Amino acid sequence: MTPTPAAVVDDELREKILNDPGLILDDRDLMNALVSATDTARGGNVVDMRGLAMGRLEDRLDRLEDTHRSVIAAAYDNLAGTNMIHRAVLRLLDPTNFSEFLAVLKNDLPEILRVDYVRLVLETKEAAPGAGLSQFEDVLIPAPEGFISEYVTNGRARQDRKITLRQVNPEKDMVFGESAAWIQSEACLKLDLGENKMPGLLVLGSEDPHQFNQSQGTDLLSFFAGSLERAIRRWLA
Repeated sequence: MTPTPAAVVDDELREKILNDPGLILDDRDLMNALVSATDTARGGNVVDMRGLAMGRLEDRLDRLEDTHRSVIAAAYDNLAGTNMIHRAVLRLLDPTNFSEFLAVLKNDLPEILRVDYVRLVLETKEAAPGAGLSQFEDVLIPAPEGFISEYVTNGRARQDRKITLRQVNPEKDMVFGESAAWIQSEACLKLDLGENKMPGLLVLGSEDPHQFNQSQGTDLLSFFAGSLERAIRRWLA
């Protein structure tokens, strides 16, 4: 029986590999092919501990790469969220009167924050917005004393938080009116409007049920709420 002649490697290719072994070592597909070839040559009764170790290291590398991609994605999302909040805050500084401020809340804020509805609730003893503000009745909601706390807590005996994120609120029609049927999630930002002033509440409504939920971070929204408080205090002073 004539032995099978050994395969001959092209001289130029052989020279490249000898000069730069990384061409092979850094190529995962080639390395897998080489390991598979040696496994076949050994047969099925031989356990290669080095091969097992390499396999585990490869799995670990895959997990690290997945984690790395997740961290980068989270960092990108955080940066995008930060830029969005900064744009919103800068836009809130532009108005020169309260009517212009409400116009920003109504027309600009939904687009900047990528939400579908914005409502500003102010507890007051008056039953309707002041003179000249009737055109903003779909964004400025006057409410009786105690309404905000009850809305945020859904009437439950618990301390209401500065920021509340949730997917469903059974009382949402009290704020969103006819639009309530479309609201699937909301962010409630409680506003401290200063000493001897009744509180306020900014409600961001979304038709996406996953846009706001209680597992999300609230740092950026807390910063935005603080900026909004200071802006509103100028007009209430």
